[in-house]
Amino acid sequence: MAIAAFTGAPATHDQEPAARRKSGIALVLLLPGVLYLVLFFLTPLVSLIITSFQAPAPEGDIGQYVPAFQWQNYTDAISGYWPQILRSFGYALIATAAALVISYPLAYFIGVKMRAKPVLQNLLMTLVIAPFFISFLLRTLAWKSILSDDGWVASSLKAISVLPPDAHITGTPFSVIFGLTYNFIPFMTLPLYSTLERLDTRLLEAGRDLYASNWETFRRITIPLSMPGIVSGTLLTFIPAAGDYINASQDFLGAADTSMMGNVIESNFLVLQNYPAAAAMSVILMAVILVIVGFYVRRSGTEDLL
Repeated sequence: MAIAAFTGAPATHDQEPAARRKSGIALVLLLPGVLYLVLFFLTPLVSLIITSFQAPAPEGDIGQYVPAFQWQNYTDAISGYWPQILRSFGYALIATAAALVISYPLAYFIGVKMRAKPVLQNLLMTLVIAPFFISFLLRTLAWKSILSDDGWVASSLKAISVLPPDAHITGTPFSVIFGLTYNFIPFMTLPLYSTLERLDTRLLEAGRDLYASNWETFRRITIPLSMPGIVSGTLLTFIPAAGDYINASQDFLGAADTSMMGNVIESNFLVLQNYPAAAAMSVILMAVILVIVGFYVRRSGTEDLL
């Protein structure tokens, strides 16, 4: 032991049992989380992939399928529903950009400008998260009523000749993107606020002391330091928006020609009972989102968020 202490060699006889006990405790603590992920994430994912390759049963009954390895389910899904695929990611991209434009000034005002007034700051943040206390469906349904042909928005715009008398707001790409933007603004605002609230304002003062304009200070200091919040907010908005099926549904703000991938998956699962097609579309949606997210995060220089 004295030689080991002199030479700097570890005293393995005493440390190895303690290390084993610590690793055993860590495994026990991790076990519930691992079981949860296996049961409620990995198992459904494997089942979904298996379903996406199934083939119709020989009997030809609706909703009956047998295990197979039918790649044609994917090619049929892409060829048959490519407009919905493009529309989903297009709507999600526009809604994410609109949410960022709206949420960044809001988060900056609350997180930076309102630091000296914590009561007002907390009140404003409460107003931002207040929509979470109301059902997603009820909020979207309320906007359907507001934007309907009999609602005050359409009536007012038609009265001042902004809209033609026979024009509609609901059932258009505008209403779907508007609904996506509105419903996901809190998901964009909260990460931005969390980042901007910790922003060191002394750096902004240093930029102005070095004769940088307000725009230069914002571009060179504020935006780079808030990039983790921007990336987190855009991911939290884009991912659920791409798979959304409520806003684009004909029962809410959409129409037949504004349907998205979520609507296709819903109809194939619940109405047509074409489970392989619905599963294939789900796998395609996940795969494309993973590729987009990976590319976006690496290009933005925030790989640690993955």
